Amino acid sequence: MNMQLTQTMQQLKLTGMREAYESLSETRQVDQLSASELLNLLLQAEYEARHNKKLVSLTKAAHFRYQASIEEITFPVKRNLNKDTFLRLADCSFIDRNENILITGATGVGKSFLASAIGHQACSKGYKTCYFNTQKLFTKLALAKADGSYVKEMIRIAKKDLLIMDDFGLQTLNAEKRMELLEIIEDRHGKRSTMLCSQLRVSKWYDIIEDSTIADAILDRLINGSHRLDLKGESLRKKS
Repeated sequence: MNMQLTQTMQQLKLTGMREAYESLSETRQVDQLSASELLNLLLQAEYEARHNKKLVSLTKAAHFRYQASIEEITFPVKRNLNKDTFLRLADCSFIDRNENILITGATGVGKSFLASAIGHQACSKGYKTCYFNTQKLFTKLALAKADGSYVKEMIRIAKKDLLIMDDFGLQTLNAEKRMELLEIIEDRHGKRSTMLCSQLRVSKWYDIIEDSTIADAILDRLINGSHRLDLKGESLRKKS
């Protein structure tokens, strides 16, 4: 093994490349490879190491409710989830187009799991994602106002490529929360993607927001051009 080479890789923080070179050296495969083959293997190892490190960082920062993957999603007819439609969303190109996703359905039909799966997929493709229970988000914003970090927190949320707000509509919104939601949606409209999950049909969201003028402003930005998944069927939490 060329110790000087591995030390240089270490100094340059080429961890994936160094580990791959050490492994190839230990199994005596280095001498069997041409220079171009060796370089290709080392570059690929470095790329994969950096990608995995970034994925871990993005996933940790997202705070997903579930560890979920696209492969775990099922498509029974009674669930009202079209496989082709879902897989088109799973490629995350909707994020590039700054489009929204609205997921509705009764409790237990898998809205949060579905959102988490798409969120994990977004992270795997390098998109900055953030997952919130809606009520906890408003609590977080209230605390941010109290300690003076509100503007910083809103900027952080606005910069996320995908914002997932789960359990939307469990409580009506007071004046303060209405304005916070409007600010969030306005900051993201046409610039970033937002996903909302709710037990209530979209038509009932006006009642949750209460103020008709603000509701029109929020829902116009959320609904127009959005992808809507209305899940059906019995609760997946029921014991068989």
